[in-house]
Amino acid sequence: MTATPNAPVKRGTSLDGSGLRLTYGDRVVADGLDLDIPAGKVTALVGPNACGKSTALRALARLLKPAAGTVHLDGHDLADFPARELALQLALLPQTPTAPDGITVRDLVARGRTPHQRWWRQWSSADEAVVDRVLLATGTAALADRSLDELSGGQRQRVWIAMALAQDTPVLLLDEPTTYLDLAHQVDVLELVAHLNRTEGRTVVMVLHELNLACRYADHLVALRAGRVMAAGPPSEIVTPQLVQDVFDLPATVIACPVAGTPLVIPEGGRQTTGDD
Repeated sequence: MTATPNAPVKRGTSLDGSGLRLTYGDRVVADGLDLDIPAGKVTALVGPNACGKSTALRALARLLKPAAGTVHLDGHDLADFPARELALQLALLPQTPTAPDGITVRDLVARGRTPHQRWWRQWSSADEAVVDRVLLATGTAALADRSLDELSGGQRQRVWIAMALAQDTPVLLLDEPTTYLDLAHQVDVLELVAHLNRTEGRTVVMVLHELNLACRYADHLVALRAGRVMAAGPPSEIVTPQLVQDVFDLPATVIACPVAGTPLVIPEGGRQTTGDD
């Protein structure tokens, strides 16, 4: 049985888009796009620049209204959810989030509890407990009283993820969560995402640029090019030299990662462009 739009959606929530036409003004980014996001799994959207990854994520988050087609959350049309109810089901971390100057880590994370507030139910001990829990889960508890402005890029990204987690939604959307981070911090953030998925069963969709990291940390991969799905499925099943060539115009060898056993893409040379990027 699926939930109604006004009832809490269970952990392991599905998300999908069918026949999506996504546009910015007269510019068509995708037409007839179908996305099937497995419930309770980590899905990564990958592809070259300007292929429609972030646009697709915006449509899944209802930040961009499709010109045609429908997005469903656990079988229900996303357009039917009142804004507050949707904020209880789906949290989004955008590419470049902003915060007021001088805000502390704890105060920023506490903003994730806003959808849970009512005029008759203000801040409670339950809200405080959620904030404490996500600060611990993201390794940011020691930073709670520090200003966000003082933190490193990796620390700030963990804090932003903590705020999204404090929203306590079954679906978490992350738009390029590793952007501007060095390799060590990229791995830290993705290890955190994978851990939260395994322990809490959240459905996670993230846009990633680094294909090898996507292969390592995602259960499900969606490879996009020019607004079309070129392949979708477990990385071990779909990532091949031909797919890398078709999606990225890049000759490559694909081997099993000696550490994780996941596909490891080794470029063989420069891109062979076709003029459509």
